[in-house]
Amino acid sequence: MKKIFAKFDNKPKLKQFISICIVLIGMMIFFSFASKYFFTKNNLLTVALQSSIIAIVAIGQTLVLITGGIDLSLGSVIGLSGVISSISMVEGFPIIVAILFGICAGIAVGAVNGALVVYGKLPPFVVTLGTMSIVKGLSLMITNGIPVSNLPQSFSFIGNGYVLGLPFPVWVMLFLTFIFNHFLTKTPEGLYIHAAGSNIQAAKLSGINTNRSVMLVYILSGFLASIAGLVFASRVLSGQPTAGTGYELYAVASSVIGGTSLSGGEGIVSATLIGALIIGVLRNGLNLMGVSAFLQEVLIGVVIIIAVFVDRLKERSK
Repeated sequence: MKKIFAKFDNKPKLKQFISICIVLIGMMIFFSFASKYFFTKNNLLTVALQSSIIAIVAIGQTLVLITGGIDLSLGSVIGLSGVISSISMVEGFPIIVAILFGICAGIAVGAVNGALVVYGKLPPFVVTLGTMSIVKGLSLMITNGIPVSNLPQSFSFIGNGYVLGLPFPVWVMLFLTFIFNHFLTKTPEGLYIHAAGSNIQAAKLSGINTNRSVMLVYILSGFLASIAGLVFASRVLSGQPTAGTGYELYAVASSVIGGTSLSGGEGIVSATLIGALIIGVLRNGLNLMGVSAFLQEVLIGVVIIIAVFVDRLKERSK
């Protein structure tokens, strides 16, 4: 058992982390020259705020990718959790109870995904593609496609409030990054997750309950997506059934840019945070330069392909 712990211990890879930090700094320097508005306090806070939802979702995606899976339902869960919490508040439930309802919805979707992958022996891509459509459809059915409004003004603090000069969602992002980075690198369960992604048969022979580990990452992924959904709903002060559309792809991109292997067994949550910031800086910088939204999508797609290509080159060199 000690040997497998030593093999799969995911201590932060300083060289890799520094590399993507250099990329982020380089992008910031470029955009600061390209636009005089980029390197200002308000804009940098805006970048951090816009990146927070992507980063929160990407943490969950990183957990799943480490096991060799993928979760495409994240974007839909963002919408569902926001809708359920919003409806609950409109119906008169206390804010904290409504928040718990939204979180439970995300956890439930994650549990279904995990059960179908673990016990149904279905491919994660197919399972989460299906639940993505189901969950999105449920959100539209519940609301008839109309955003849920008239939410309590106090609920907006989660998405728009400030603590010690930083937006509250940024604190949430940093807190979750710290917690899950510690979880993956310093706890036995984190090591089990890496072991399951690296070689599931070897992990089973070593006595690791891989079914539990895989179930856990999908549940945590759903939980984190629900947190992102609550932040999203709070920012716009309404439950949007289509909120989160496309965020599952940004989550994958952030994870892969941060060095998470699509083959499983490797990933660093703190590096995923930098990956999310890279996407946030890219979108913000291109907006300030006046680049059209259509071309932005093209460029982000190119970045994703390059990140996957680099990941494959890294796998071949092992």
